Formats: sequence, structure tokens, C-alpha cells
Amino acid sequence: QVQLVESGGGLVQPGDSLTLSCAASGRTISNNAMAWFRQAPGKEREFVAGINYRGGGTGYADSVKGRFTISRDNAKNMVYLQMNSLKSEDTAVYHCATKIGGYWSMRRGDYNSWGQGTQVTVSS
Repeated sequence: QVQLVESGGGLVQPGDSLTLSCAASGRTISNNAMAWFRQAPGKEREFVAGINYRGGGTGYADSVKGRFTISRDNAKNMVYLQMNSLKSEDTAVYHCATKIGGYWSMRRGDYNSWGQGTQVTVSS
């Protein structure tokens, strides 16, 4: 079983940038697609971004397209989420997740390992 630990969250102002990291341990994630999801208070956990096992294919929720970038470093067993032009509606707990299989999807049920999450708060 893989363990995932997110870091890099914090309190930022609208328009700021932040980079989240997800460190995997226990086994390699190089054969798995990875994704970031987020959950705001009182809302369902939603897909943010996904990346294929080799990093060649990525996908984003419409709400973050053009502002967020997902990447991975399989040699380091790490996944990242670069977030630019942050908005108040981006406030949420951000979780990384490992997918069964090598190609990302937007379906939460396709992901079988989750981190505890890191809080991102965007407020002036």
C-alpha cells in the first residue's frame, strides 16, 4: 500500500501562487496515474487535475484550466500542483490520490489511495 503525504498549503492572497507537493512512499507510483482533488467545507470532493503515469498526458477541471499545472517526478516518487492566480473559490483541502491504472480520470472512485490533504486558504 502506498502512503501519500501532501505539503505546501497555506494562507495566500487572491492572485498569489502556491505549489503543492505530494510525496509517495511504500512503493513506486511510476506505474500509476495521479491526481489532485479538493474539498471545500460543505462540498463534495472534486477533481482538480490528473496526470498519466509517464507524465505525458494531463487534464484539468474547467475551473482551474490555464491557472494550475500538475507535474510529476517518478524518480523522486513525487507529484506537484503549481497553482497561479489563486481565487477565493480555490479555498479547500487539497488531496493527492493514486489511480488504479496508468491513465488519469475525473472519477473519484477510480482512485484507491489518498493523502490526508493540505489546506489552501485564499483570502485578502
